[in-house]
Amino acid sequence: MQLEIRNYYEVLLMELLSDEGLFDELPEDYLADLCCVTLNQLPVRYIRHLVDTYFFEDYDELKQMKEEIQTALEKSRAFLKSKLPEEQIQAE
Repeated sequence: MQLEIRNYYEVLLMELLSDEGLFDELPEDYLADLCCVTLNQLPVRYIRHLVDTYFFEDYDELKQMKEEIQTALEKSRAFLKSKLPEEQIQAE
């Protein structure tokens, strides 16, 4: 049996990366590392259906989650920049 559940923080992180144009700007391997490092700093919030989340979601809670993601993303970028050679970070 396969359940369709996902981490809502992951969904929001992907939206943020897309909105900031990072999917087009950064190499795929770097993006994968960036997502892992970022998500490991955040709590998990599992959801079944995105539409359910939109229905029950509190605006202030969503705003807080997005701020947490932005902060974690900035930390992750700084961490990876200090650990990876510059050419791995640059767009291909």
